[in-house]
Amino acid sequence: MLIVVSGLPATGKTTICRELARRAGGVHLRIDTIEQAVVDSGIASHPLGPVGYDVAYALAGDYLRQGLVVLADSVNPVSATREAWRDVAARAGVGSLDVEIYCSDQAEHRRRAETRVVDIAGLPSPTWAQIQDREYEAWGAGCIRVDTAGRPIDECVDELEGLLDGQGIARRR
Repeated sequence: MLIVVSGLPATGKTTICRELARRAGGVHLRIDTIEQAVVDSGIASHPLGPVGYDVAYALAGDYLRQGLVVLADSVNPVSATREAWRDVAARAGVGSLDVEIYCSDQAEHRRRAETRVVDIAGLPSPTWAQIQDREYEAWGAGCIRVDTAGRPIDECVDELEGLLDGQGIARRR
């Protein structure tokens, strides 16, 4: 199963993905990690364009063909990248689920954006203005949405895990 976890920066995607991958025994595939590794190699600089996503699609396909649950963690802002993830799952012969992580409290979202510590050396953190100005197409029907505003991460992960259990993704604890 491919679980595509999307949303604006500073909403809690990575923290949720890490915990859910641990609980499900899955693979957490993070675009930020891939993109910074490309930059660190010296062959490119930020912004990279599609290269991080292209590498992630290839890795996800490999992991899915091994029978692993993959949690793909990225902003995933436009329909083209969303469709590309679905194509990866289809080529691997597995299902996919779209999950959007969001923070409905704008003041809290801003505080997170302005105070978070990025855990990847050298990765630039977007400003609040950049987050607000970022292209981000609205999701249509069929997307699981989890609001992280005013909630501890464990509660958000529990909610998402319950929704995924309803989709046949079993817990591995």
